[in-house]
Amino acid sequence: MGISYLSVIERYQEHHSVITPLLDALIQSLQAHPQWQNQPHLAFAKLCQHYHFAELCYLLDSNAVQLSANIDNKGNTLHGQGCSRASRPYFTAQQQGQFTLSEPYISLATGNLCVSVMAPCHQGSDNQGYVVVDIHLAQLVEYVMGDRSRSRFSGVFKAGYSVIVMSLFTLVLVLMYTVSMEIWHLLLSLNGDSDPLQPFGIIIFITLALSVFDLGKTILEEEILMHKDIFRHSSTRRTITRFISTILIAISIEALLTMFKASLGQTEYTTAALLMMLSVMGLLIGLGVYVYLGAKAELLLIQAQRAKKGS
Repeated sequence: MGISYLSVIERYQEHHSVITPLLDALIQSLQAHPQWQNQPHLAFAKLCQHYHFAELCYLLDSNAVQLSANIDNKGNTLHGQGCSRASRPYFTAQQQGQFTLSEPYISLATGNLCVSVMAPCHQGSDNQGYVVVDIHLAQLVEYVMGDRSRSRFSGVFKAGYSVIVMSLFTLVLVLMYTVSMEIWHLLLSLNGDSDPLQPFGIIIFITLALSVFDLGKTILEEEILMHKDIFRHSSTRRTITRFISTILIAISIEALLTMFKASLGQTEYTTAALLMMLSVMGLLIGLGVYVYLGAKAELLLIQAQRAKKGS
């Protein structure tokens, strides 16, 4: 699943006051587990059944040299023992004798965006060391925001959108084939009697193909290729704006073609052309009001959140 690191970090910072005590409780639960002293890999694996966003766990001595191998969330041991972690963000940011939470960074072990929590511990001796747990940041944010169920179906949703997009693009190919055949017939009939309205019929097919292609492109970009943050109001507003814009273009061109038909003597199209132009104006005004009010509401919400953090 494609993710936006910027969006994940923004959500992490927004809910930082909730996340910090949660991760502190994770470390305390790990050290309080009855199997922690003798079988830390089993203790960590069982803990991950409740904290699924925990990725790796390992122990450091007081000089940041790794005492244990990396333990993943399934209890498997990986390489890493004996490596120095003195330059890692969680160790350089430590405070003596306190729980430490690093800033987000890319994990060298997993390649995921993560944060690390570190706390003092005693492992098998009186020498103080540290226990470190790497946290998958995207999964942590999903957990805090209650977004786990939706993310599980993300692949299904994208597969459905992919089928729809392929169907739309197939329809575009059919329309363009029809356009090609109509243009060929038009060129063959140039020397004889030809219908003066025939080119307008071709333009209608081209306009329809353009509208369908733009709709498919919008769905492809918004729902499949790009990360969509459903908790951000601007994301939904952008999708609606692009969709309505596609409809506006299609109706505008159709209204223009209908007006051309009316100007060629077919006056019965005049009323329809005027009504379509009025529809375009109504949609355009409504879209402008929606975008303005939506942006205004989001700005007020952001200001309220900043004021709440500052207080």
